[in-house]
Amino acid sequence: MVFGQVVIGPPGSGKTTYCNGMSQFLQLIGRKVAVINLDPANDALPYECAVNIEDLIKLSDVMVEHSLGPNGGLVYCMDYLQKNIDWLESKLKPLLKEHYLLFDFPGQVELFFLHDNAKNMIMELIKKLDLRLTAVHLVDAHLCSDPGKYVSALLLSLSTMLHLELPHVNVLSKIDLIESYGKLAFNLDFYTDVQDLSYLQNEISQDPRSAKYRKLTKELCEVIEDYGLVNFTPLDIQDKESVGNLVKLIDKSNGYIFAGIDASAVEFSKIAVGPVDWDYYRYPFLTYKLIPNSQIPSTC
Repeated sequence: MVFGQVVIGPPGSGKTTYCNGMSQFLQLIGRKVAVINLDPANDALPYECAVNIEDLIKLSDVMVEHSLGPNGGLVYCMDYLQKNIDWLESKLKPLLKEHYLLFDFPGQVELFFLHDNAKNMIMELIKKLDLRLTAVHLVDAHLCSDPGKYVSALLLSLSTMLHLELPHVNVLSKIDLIESYGKLAFNLDFYTDVQDLSYLQNEISQDPRSAKYRKLTKELCEVIEDYGLVNFTPLDIQDKESVGNLVKLIDKSNGYIFAGIDASAVEFSKIAVGPVDWDYYRYPFLTYKLIPNSQIPSTC
């Protein structure tokens, strides 16, 4: 049984930085980590990757050969990867015995709430390799400063959760920078807990550009509240307590905390509903530096 994370989110939400910081943290608490880069547009990697999709297909080559733009090229690359999933399986098999897996996916959001290629590929890997994966969906915290953008982020998060059908954790990334985006209309708990969005509707109605969409906004907010699935965990990737809290949540969602436990259903339920009492902070957190592009090797 192998555990890991499927790291997704819009462009600029910090997926690659997250994989870099998370891999460092997990290594410091004693886990062997393998990062799998499945983003063919990511040619400046700050981490050492165990598997790189560019060894199979390159976005630049696809765009030239098929006269596609970046978005169409990424869809083509994911389709090509799905059809050549044997290549990915062969690369992953040597890692299965000892490693915790971090999958760094592209930032094109359509791949995870509209197209089936990425989902089908993930499901096939789960089935064939007996993986236990959690989808970690990153959303830039600056969206909280704009009520309209925040509602869009909620809809994206909900659509992705329903489409992927995986254990799922939504993350407000770059929370350490949130004050630089201006004063929030509400306290941070309002945005992380996603409760009573009627207050947010009032904020949107005060914006002349959004007032004409008041009814649409109201209906969308009601859909989000009716499902009751979306909430966010704030994250500062360079803060060990913030990262540790997120790791605890992910470990609960994918079952890592149950690994190796031979107990009754009652004991499992106690662990599931109770706090995780692991000492995630027994090691000092290694604050990493992003490597300048000029120092990044061309291959992983």
